[in-house]
Amino acid sequence: MSGHSKWSNIKHKKEKSDAQRAKVFTKIGREIAVVVKSGGSDPASNSKLRDVLAKARANNMPNDNIQRCIKKAAGEGAADNYETITYEGYGPSGVAVIVDTLTDNRNRTAANVRYYFDKCKGNMGNTGCVTFMFDQKGVIIVEKESGADEDELMMDALDAGADDMNVDEEFFEILTSPEAFSAVRDALEAKNYTMASAEVQMIPQTTVTLTDADDIKFMTKLIDMLEDDDDVQDVYHNWEEAE
Repeated sequence: MSGHSKWSNIKHKKEKSDAQRAKVFTKIGREIAVVVKSGGSDPASNSKLRDVLAKARANNMPNDNIQRCIKKAAGEGAADNYETITYEGYGPSGVAVIVDTLTDNRNRTAANVRYYFDKCKGNMGNTGCVTFMFDQKGVIIVEKESGADEDELMMDALDAGADDMNVDEEFFEILTSPEAFSAVRDALEAKNYTMASAEVQMIPQTTVTLTDADDIKFMTKLIDMLEDDDDVQDVYHNWEEAE
């Protein structure tokens, strides 16, 4: 589940989700387990569970899988105990990278993440070394092929509390504050808009374009290695691929 970096990466993210559905479902299952244990199994009273369920639906996770995850997490004696840990560092040529993980073994995860950075001409940094370069935003993507009308969608999104909407050849991108994200998503769902994705993400304030072929190769490899790790939930970066 690669991080946000304009349209090329949104499309890359969707393609990877389609190609690795089983891995994506496993990662979403971990998120469900964590939010159910912390806030209960009823989405009506657990807003974080509502957020994860919306993410699961956007990734076409079958309802049977979702319900199994909820029941397992809510059951007594459920043994999986995951903690959220964020790692930060730099990829080739100083690309800023944030790695969100859910892990039951922090030593294993830290060692793996450090190895990926080292292997790909990067280095893992201290907490806070790159987060100041990002803003946390709710990001809702609606595909144009869903038939949504641009003006109507913009009006509905702004009325629900969204901050802005960007338009691409294939997508509408709705931006919200983290606090307004759930309300905006729920309002658009109620109006039957089809969302390709809906998540709170870390959005880079500025981007870096790599020109060296080796840097591009290693940055791509770093993202792939991180995303292939079962403990890694999300990867955010400020690399913008050249047009």
